[in-house]
Formats: sequence, C-alpha cells, structure tokens
Amino acid sequence: MRTTRDRIRHAILFELIGLALIIPLGGLVFGLGAETMGVIGVGSAVAATAWNYAYNLGFDRAMQRWAGHTRKSLGLRIAHAVLFEAGLLVILLPPIAWYLGVTLVQAFVMDLAIAAFYVAYAFAFNLAYDRVFPLQDWKVAAEAAS
Repeated sequence: MRTTRDRIRHAILFELIGLALIIPLGGLVFGLGAETMGVIGVGSAVAATAWNYAYNLGFDRAMQRWAGHTRKSLGLRIAHAVLFEAGLLVILLPPIAWYLGVTLVQAFVMDLAIAAFYVAYAFAFNLAYDRVFPLQDWKVAAEAAS
C-alpha cells in the first residue's frame, strides 16, 4: 500500500497538472475569465485534494482487506475514477452554484462537464503515476510473471 508521503505527492501532482489544464480549457468552454475559472479551479482543487487523500486511502484499504493487494484492473480503475468524481460532484455543487450565482441545475451541468474531463484525466494520470511510481510488491509480481 502507498505511504502517506507518496499519497501527498500523488495528490499535489494530480491537482497541479489538473489546474494547468482546467483553467484555460474551462475558461474557453464556459466563457469565463481566467480569474473566475481560477477561483473555481483552485477552490475545487483544495476540496479535491482532501477528498483525493481520504477516498484513495479508503479505497486502497478496502482493496487490501477484500483482495489482499492494491493492484487495479482496467475495470476497477474506471470504477475508481467514476466513483471519485461522483463524490466530488456532490461536494462541489453548492459552492459553485453560490459563487457563480446560478441555479443548482446550471451548476450541475457545468460540474458534469468538468467531472467528465476529470474522469478521463484521473484515469490517465493514475495509470501514468502507477507506472512512474510503482509499488515494490507490484515490481516483484511483474518480475515473477515474466
């Protein structure tokens, strides 16, 4: 299982790269200025960082308990990303609606678009992260399978 230090590195890298992508892209898609999209992006990143740590720790503990390891299949990676984003959607919806002065339905549509981006991004990021920073037991299992 990943260490606290590794989880912190994961969360920070995920959010920094995500912000570098979502602020300009979100501004273009939603017609918002960089400052407005930046407030939404940074506020969302702070909430997502806390959620990321708690969610991934809980998910890995559950996997460790039920499967005896934390290796994720393709299907489990997809479920992991979708469930993470669904939880974050619930967390972020009220503050985004309030900040933009829009209805919950309008904020929901915007949040869904952002969540769709982040589902794909989370999948790609986590796949890359696991390849760049594999756990020792994954290396041993891969070597044994070769």
